[in-house]
Amino acid sequence: MYSLIKHLCSAYLVKRWGAMALPALLTHLLPLRRLFVLGIGFFTLCFLMTSLGGQFSTRRLGDSPFTIRTEVMGGPESRGVLRKMSDLLELMVKRMDALARLENGSELHRAGGDLHLPADRMPPGAGLMERIQAIAQNVSDIAVKVDQILRHSLLLHSKVSEGGRDQCEAPSDPKFPDCSGKVEWMRARWTSDPCYAFFGVDGTECSFLIYLSEVEWFCPPLPWRNQTAAQRASKPLPKVQAVFRSNLSHLLDLMGSGKESLIFMKKRTKRLTAQWVLAAQRLAQKLGATWRDQKQILVHIGFLTEESGDVFSPRVLKGGPLGEMVQWADILAALYVLGHGLRVTVSLKELQSNLGVPPGRGSCPLTIPLPFDLIYTDYHGLQQMKQHMGLSFKKYRCRIRVIDTFGTEPAYNHEEYATLHGYRTNWGYWNLNPKQFMTMFPHTPDNSFMGFVSEELNETEKQLIKGGKASNMAVVYGKEASIWKGKEKFLGILNKYMEIHGTVYYESQRPPEVPAFVKNHGLLPQPEFQQLLRKAKLFIGFGFPYEGPAPLEAIANGCIFLQSRFSPPHSSLNHEFFRGKPTSREVFSQHPYAENFIGKPHVWTVDYNNSEEFEAAIKAIMTTQSGPPLAHTAWIGKRVHPSPGPAPQGAHAPQSPFVLAPNATHLEWAQNASLTPGAWPPVNSLRAWLAVPGRACTDTCLDHGLICEPSFFPFLNSQDAFLKLQVPCDSTESEMNHLYPAFAQPGQECYLQKEPLLFSCAGSNTKYRRLCPCRDFRKGQVALCQGCL
Repeated sequence: MYSLIKHLCSAYLVKRWGAMALPALLTHLLPLRRLFVLGIGFFTLCFLMTSLGGQFSTRRLGDSPFTIRTEVMGGPESRGVLRKMSDLLELMVKRMDALARLENGSELHRAGGDLHLPADRMPPGAGLMERIQAIAQNVSDIAVKVDQILRHSLLLHSKVSEGGRDQCEAPSDPKFPDCSGKVEWMRARWTSDPCYAFFGVDGTECSFLIYLSEVEWFCPPLPWRNQTAAQRASKPLPKVQAVFRSNLSHLLDLMGSGKESLIFMKKRTKRLTAQWVLAAQRLAQKLGATWRDQKQILVHIGFLTEESGDVFSPRVLKGGPLGEMVQWADILAALYVLGHGLRVTVSLKELQSNLGVPPGRGSCPLTIPLPFDLIYTDYHGLQQMKQHMGLSFKKYRCRIRVIDTFGTEPAYNHEEYATLHGYRTNWGYWNLNPKQFMTMFPHTPDNSFMGFVSEELNETEKQLIKGGKASNMAVVYGKEASIWKGKEKFLGILNKYMEIHGTVYYESQRPPEVPAFVKNHGLLPQPEFQQLLRKAKLFIGFGFPYEGPAPLEAIANGCIFLQSRFSPPHSSLNHEFFRGKPTSREVFSQHPYAENFIGKPHVWTVDYNNSEEFEAAIKAIMTTQSGPPLAHTAWIGKRVHPSPGPAPQGAHAPQSPFVLAPNATHLEWAQNASLTPGAWPPVNSLRAWLAVPGRACTDTCLDHGLICEPSFFPFLNSQDAFLKLQVPCDSTESEMNHLYPAFAQPGQECYLQKEPLLFSCAGSNTKYRRLCPCRDFRKGQVALCQGCL
């Protein structure tokens, strides 16, 4: 407001009146009569703020933090300005007195001898002087107060200058070893980000120390500061019980609009509302009166923000990938139905507002304690939060959950280790607990399996689907024409046995990549696509996209999924799609989860380059009876608030409570051993195997019909585990390596893990036999062990 008024005053005075003095200007304004008093007040305000504005540029509480001034005014020049103002006001009063008398006389002369003028025709000069004098008195009062403020400022500045050296020197405190270095940095760089001025930094030593001790935490509290406010920690809000919700209309409002991605997500949520409500009712009956704390959760979908490019929304209506949006829609619905408080953001501005980001470039902490128990985001959102949360990002990063489609292995997540050993990529090195990364499918058990939902059919619907299946109808998995390119050979073989249907996007002309014998329906809305799947016998993949939700939706609708086997397997070493992703995983088929955890008769994996094998599979599928199987979904309930606390380090791990299995092949949890309270999954489901050289723990556990469980690594990370497996350790070392604990041959050396963040189910080397923690799992639900429910 100050800047606006000053600008208006300056522009108007220069453009309209040039260098004319203010009293002369008022002479020209006098004929305006009724606007005269307003003009006097306005230009007096302009003069006051223009004259004294510079004196208060560093004292205005509402000043923009982007305007940084460090000068301290209030010397003789300020009082000189006040004296000039007083003289000018006196001159104004005298000049206006004369002008008013002159105007009075002329008005009375024009009125003739009539002495009874109406009230609204009284000469304007009658009360003019009283109004001018009142304005002058008000301005004089303001000037007196300004003088008092400036005198007080001078006195305070003098005291700070005299005592500042004693009070505002960086203290030497071993508990705050970085304090002096941070003060030096502030001296040189405090103007590099306007957020420092927002928090009161003005270039003085005291302001540096106040900021570093009260806003950040590098320096000890200053003894002469009032510590009451700093010590008064905000009281946690009372716990509120999470109550299952059955009405999802408010969730649809929270999701927003304006983007095709959001429209797709809302349509999916609407379509599945009845099933969400039914699932909530079932879970409520199972849990009974069990208390569940309501969590306050921020969901920031970073890839939909304009700042990240939002490449998905424009492609929604053109056959682009929808897997990420399917998962986000289901995450929102699950959290909402479970009764948690939600905020949804899809723009950087909304994110900053909800987090309490101070104005500036992101160097400073948040202005308020983080008001959310959890934040669900993606890699784009993670980067945005790091850029704008300052030190608060490190403080609150344990509350973040990253929806990560393809997973992040521990070797890529650990910044120092990734940098030293060649695992650093554009997407890794966050130093989070690996369980904070939540995947669509269980690529590596080091991450959490978030998953998505597939529609559940009742018995009547299942019977209708079985009766309505066409034994010779196939639907191709691929909505973009580029996916069909080069597939003519095996499409020709398939066409000998089945009627082929496609759902390829096109605008006006049929895509040339789609053969003429294929019946292309164009891009279908989801309900119509579901109906197409319910009629089809086969859903066939072309090798891309990898690991999407569509094959599971097809299987849920009674289709058999046929996919390609990759030889050699696809990875970041030989395939552009995986290059740069924070994983070394080798993908042996288009959908490894469907191959490994569902399998025949619902999933067939063959070599498409072998025409005989491909044709034999088609013939076998046509005679195979299939129907909707059990649902394959992730279990979000227990995953809402995992506790990513630090794991025990190798040398200090307690003695493992294991016994050697009767066949002497692996370790099991001793029946008389106590269970760790709160451990998830329950530790008595653990089975420890020693891998063959060059075999990862993920594969070793699968070889035995089990799944690797990284949360069990700390129990194995001890010399005692090797001894009970009868492994001869000539020496035992504790080092930082994502393959440890492991046994090295030759040399008979045993290695323990030194860095808890590097416990990893993924990874292998022909030099090592890895010690692997495995557990059992429920069929169709790898997130749960047999005894988890």
